Amino acid sequence: MCSHAVSLPKAADEPPGAEMGNRRPSPAVGLKVIVDLYSSSFCAACSATRAVLEEAARLVPAADLVERNIASHADAAESEGIRSTPTVIVRGPSGAEVFRAEGVPTLPQVLAALARAV
Repeated sequence: MCSHAVSLPKAADEPPGAEMGNRRPSPAVGLKVIVDLYSSSFCAACSATRAVLEEAARLVPAADLVERNIASHADAAESEGIRSTPTVIVRGPSGAEVFRAEGVPTLPQVLAALARAV
């Protein structure tokens, strides 16, 4: 086993100290994943869900969070089969549903859904 460190060459456009092996590939330009949150007024679980989804969107820049209050978007809620709030639907770039959760999802659940969506 080798006990000495090996430095990888740096690309010309990388900041000093950045190693090529530690770069993450950037997402495809224009790639968006839609995260729909169906909520209602005075819903404590909706607030908790919003916080989870905002953190997921912060971690995954391709995630586009859209919140719809079922009182003002009743037709959309009905067409989506929303039975309770909060309900989260994650859609891939094509618009196809890849994940649905009724109630408060965990951050790992949302991140896994976002990974499936891209």
